[in-house]
Amino acid sequence: MSRHFSAGKRQREQAQARKKREKAERRARKRDEPREEMPMATVEEIAGGLPSVEEAMAGIEAGHIPREAEPLPARLFVGGLSRSTDQESLGEMFSQYGPVLDAFIVTDRDTGDSRGFGFVTMKDRKDASRAIEELNDAELDGRSIMVNVATERQR
Repeated sequence: MSRHFSAGKRQREQAQARKKREKAERRARKRDEPREEMPMATVEEIAGGLPSVEEAMAGIEAGHIPREAEPLPARLFVGGLSRSTDQESLGEMFSQYGPVLDAFIVTDRDTGDSRGFGFVTMKDRKDASRAIEELNDAELDGRSIMVNVATERQR
């Protein structure tokens, strides 16, 4: 018994060619359709009633607008921690240099033991940079710690 598969192959090729033609026709129709006009926003809508630079500077000089901005927080990486170091003592050490928002020591998922590193979030970047300068290579619970700005983990 001899079977010929050419009829099935021919049908598949025709179906493939038909789909290709239909796709080209859809693209052509879409190209020929008029595009919608994008709504344009005015400067007033974007600015939302914000004062101009001149108005803001005049307000600062007159004392109506405070010059200080809210401090930007900074997250610090702390490595080389002792297993006996807890979050409270870590936070206390960094609080000498400015307000600490949180201190967190990373623990092993299975055992709950410290993995030897943690993170401290300080309220102000200026305080954080001073803490890095002073505490990098400092000693905490008998271990020399490493302090850097925390970076996003690459996956």
